[in-house]
Amino acid sequence: MKPAVRLLGYAMMLGLLALVFVLYGQADFMLMLANQVWGCF
Repeated sequence: MKPAVRLLGYAMMLGLLALVFVLYGQADFMLMLANQVWGCF
């Protein structure tokens, strides 16, 4: 695998983890998401 492709993959994974971390910091968003998931059942 080329180093540039590997670096891009790592950068995308790091960005995704940062996004998840930011969303967990917002309790209102997580509560809304949990209510929507619970409503599907």
